[in-house]
Amino acid sequence: MILGVLEEITEHERRVALTPEITQKLIDEGFDVWVEPGAGMKSNFPDEHYKESGATIAGNRDDVLSKSDILLTIQTPDEEELKKLKKGAVLICFLWALQHPDLVELLKELEISALGMDAVPRISRAQNMDALSSMSSIAGYKSALIAANELDKYLPMMMTAAGTIPPAKSLVLGAGVAGLQAIATLRRLGAVVEAFDIRPEVKEQVESLGAKFVEVELGDEDTQTEGGYAKELDEKKQDLQRQAIHEHCKKSDIVITTALIPGRPAPVLITEPMVKDMSPGSVIVDIASENGGNCELTEHGKIVEQYGVKIIGPNNLPSQLSLHASKLYSKNMYALLNLLLEDGKPNFNFEDEILLKTTITHQGEVISPMLKSG
Repeated sequence: MILGVLEEITEHERRVALTPEITQKLIDEGFDVWVEPGAGMKSNFPDEHYKESGATIAGNRDDVLSKSDILLTIQTPDEEELKKLKKGAVLICFLWALQHPDLVELLKELEISALGMDAVPRISRAQNMDALSSMSSIAGYKSALIAANELDKYLPMMMTAAGTIPPAKSLVLGAGVAGLQAIATLRRLGAVVEAFDIRPEVKEQVESLGAKFVEVELGDEDTQTEGGYAKELDEKKQDLQRQAIHEHCKKSDIVITTALIPGRPAPVLITEPMVKDMSPGSVIVDIASENGGNCELTEHGKIVEQYGVKIIGPNNLPSQLSLHASKLYSKNMYALLNLLLEDGKPNFNFEDEILLKTTITHQGEVISPMLKSG
């Protein structure tokens, strides 16, 4: 059974799907691991480390594609590369199947068994496989550092001979994994932090990190999906939400936005009038920019300045901490492989909720309940 690892060639992608440490564990369990030359270099894992772990450094990329029984990547290979896989091969990576129906059709046609790392259910038994949470934690941490770097103020309170500087005020929109990590990092840097989320369930977590939770009365409506994500609100409640955000944006030096809705464009939480009312020199870091952005003035991959406010739409934040991101992703991958593999071969036991929900296609059929219900 050959497990293949490719160099990630998507723009701004520096991670690698398997580290030498996890490669060695898989080899010790009896698997062959073939690694494309240079696959780990951008994450500071040279080929020599893979050789020491027992991996085979393949001749080239096509060798990995054509020989792999299971291909492990971060980003989805392109159509031409998918066609080079064996019939019945297993592909494990971020697939974002809801957003890419053409990809799902291609995977069905090629009879590739595809598992989406973005589709791992958020249940306690799957926590060690949850790559979205691993990567979101890194994104939240890095977003706070970017904000601190771009702001022309101290974050902590400073008492100097020339006078006392008050701490910077920050607002985090969305208190999922990324938002909570952003809160924790901003607090460690000394900022005063407020946080908003439509899910009242997260108030306790926000306050445990030393931030103030911004409450908006949204009635008794269920604001959380089965998977723990925020639900999209109706127009009336969105207006209430925007009014509250507007008032808190006006007094914030830093705003970090993290709100995402699975399978949908990111909701717009910060409008142009809100930006206009912010103080010159303020900073917005829009983590959701890859999905359209939570600020309507965000331009993905750019830093733009509007009304004196810097609006940052960062590229692939987890990849900016590629070494640790690769280590965490690799451990998530290893945990999923331990569930999938039985007696050295894939066993697609769809009685298991994790495998049922994570598997997008298998043997030419769509398996994912998420896609079937959609």
